[in-house]
Amino acid sequence: MHKDFPHLLSPLRVGSLTLPNRMVMGAMHTRLETLDRPRQRLAAFYVARAAGEIGLMLTGGFSPTPEGVMEAQGPLLNSAAQLHEHVPVTSAVHRAGGRIVLQILHAGRYAKVAGCVSPSAGRARINAHAPRPLATDEVWSTVASFAHTAALAREAGYDGVEIMGSEGYLINEFTAAFTNRREDEFGGDFDGRVRLPLEIVKAVRARVGPDFLIVYRISAIDLVPQGMTASEVAELARRIQQAGADLINTGIGWHESAIPTIAASVPRAAWAGAVRNVKDAVSIPVMASNRINMPGVAEDLLASGTADLVSMARPLLADPDFAKKTRLGRVDEINTCIACNQACLDRIFTESSATCLVNPRAGRELELNGGRASRPQRLAVVGGGPAGMSFAIHAAGRGHDLTLFEAADALGGQLNLARKIPGKAEFNELLRYFETSLERAGVAVRLATRVDAEHLCAGGYDAVVIATGTAPRRPDIPGIDHPKVVGYHDVLTGRAPVGEKVAILGAGGIGFDVADFLLSDPRESLDVSAFQQAWGVDPAIAAPGGLLDLQAPARPAREVHMFQRKPAPFGRSLGKSTGWILKSRLRRARVAMTGGVAYDAIDDRGLHYTVDGEKKCFAADTIILCTGQEAERALYDQLRARGLAGHLIGGAHEAGELDAQRAIEQAVRLADAL
Repeated sequence: MHKDFPHLLSPLRVGSLTLPNRMVMGAMHTRLETLDRPRQRLAAFYVARAAGEIGLMLTGGFSPTPEGVMEAQGPLLNSAAQLHEHVPVTSAVHRAGGRIVLQILHAGRYAKVAGCVSPSAGRARINAHAPRPLATDEVWSTVASFAHTAALAREAGYDGVEIMGSEGYLINEFTAAFTNRREDEFGGDFDGRVRLPLEIVKAVRARVGPDFLIVYRISAIDLVPQGMTASEVAELARRIQQAGADLINTGIGWHESAIPTIAASVPRAAWAGAVRNVKDAVSIPVMASNRINMPGVAEDLLASGTADLVSMARPLLADPDFAKKTRLGRVDEINTCIACNQACLDRIFTESSATCLVNPRAGRELELNGGRASRPQRLAVVGGGPAGMSFAIHAAGRGHDLTLFEAADALGGQLNLARKIPGKAEFNELLRYFETSLERAGVAVRLATRVDAEHLCAGGYDAVVIATGTAPRRPDIPGIDHPKVVGYHDVLTGRAPVGEKVAILGAGGIGFDVADFLLSDPRESLDVSAFQQAWGVDPAIAAPGGLLDLQAPARPAREVHMFQRKPAPFGRSLGKSTGWILKSRLRRARVAMTGGVAYDAIDDRGLHYTVDGEKKCFAADTIILCTGQEAERALYDQLRARGLAGHLIGGAHEAGELDAQRAIEQAVRLADAL
């Protein structure tokens, strides 16, 4: 047993299963089933995690009925004719020594299909489709459908099922007065509202027998008006145990909650109090979830008695070997989930398949397998940002001889700016992973070394990879050289003082990040109490849904006004699942935003601009340029002129918005292709 993680690495008997450790891969939508060779893809995806020694895996949600699918053609298991899609997956997982549980999820009013259903009328604000209330006999039919799907899961070789009763899906819609206004046996008082989950658990247990794992995912805190209180959640947990569940998993919030639950702006293990409320109510094992991304965080939750297991979904996208590295004492080599959502949730919300910003191989195990190169080469990489470091690590892993040159005296590139933004402290973990991996891969790193084409051509390299990044674009505005004008880089590094009245030119991701840097409290994403106070979360969950009235924010330290040339709404380039969080914080900080402007001049009076034909002046003390980037590719052009093979990746290939996801994926694909 590893001395640092005695609880995390200890076995646990759960129902009829003995798990080798307390680490579970939580359920997540991947949409891998929509791609070519879905069975092979899913098998490869889960086998990689099983080989990485995760104790238990939960699949993405499969609906028991056609109207309960997440989207048209979404995962559905309601017929024996579908078993051939599952048996190859479960068989492969078991051959790899893993255990896998099928999640049964009825999306209710979140189902993005015509004919979706719910306990009562009322369209969810995140769905264009209005639901039809279920009749009483249809509710009973739904209970039978859950039991039928559970029986099929057993026949398909799964080790159990998870009944999804959280996150605002159908079962959760029944348990909360927010969405349940029924007057039959499945509505009214608390007993009526919780009848559906209890009947489902009882029906599933009766159908699958005593030796098949039943997990129930409870909503530990609803975070919606008229949601359950702590005492109601605890009572439901007790009744779920009595109904026949072996294990309770904890979900946090609804998808329409106005409070973030899993983004990087949420402190690690922020929901421990809600989990502990469930744990104290039952004698069966309880699983903690949400913002648990490192073994130390998980160990603390278990050691404190808050939970018996920890569910980590996205961290197993980031590193399938998370559990194995923990057992071997190689925690510094874990590729940590930075909770950015960019390549997982944001892709799901835009109808793409999930992968991972820090691990582009996730979900692409069939294509990006990183095997040994048939002819190792001697390669140079110029630039130690995300693209350059990622390429060097993966190419060295394939057997190539790598030297990485970085002009600065430290690795990281734009990561060194990103990690200064409130809510982005997890980028420190990514930088730690890169630095550790470079050393382990044997990459020769040359810091504070600016190389030119002549040096590279004389170095005997088979090819050079240019990852020199971008340079900030400086717009052509009269007065652009005025002392009031500074670049975002100088602001984030602290080299440029910033006054009390600030104009930010450019409203892409960098502009929003700079505004957040100037105004937000960094403690909010690091300290649970500060987070709860900022977002109006009741730590005792005594108020319905765990919501408190938000207090009026204090007067911000600065007056910030953001400008953009485009007349489009602000924030369109922000993350689909996280942009609203950032915009909400800036609204609280009273940031003004003006689009469709023409920049006229900058002088001692401030920024002169025209909007809707009217000339105006904002009396700024500081004007910060966030006006885009230009690719730094001069070295690439010089190498081509000399006949040396060169490859462009990252910002040097395409500037645009700074995009670590694209940069890292390009790097990995190039490393696999050479």
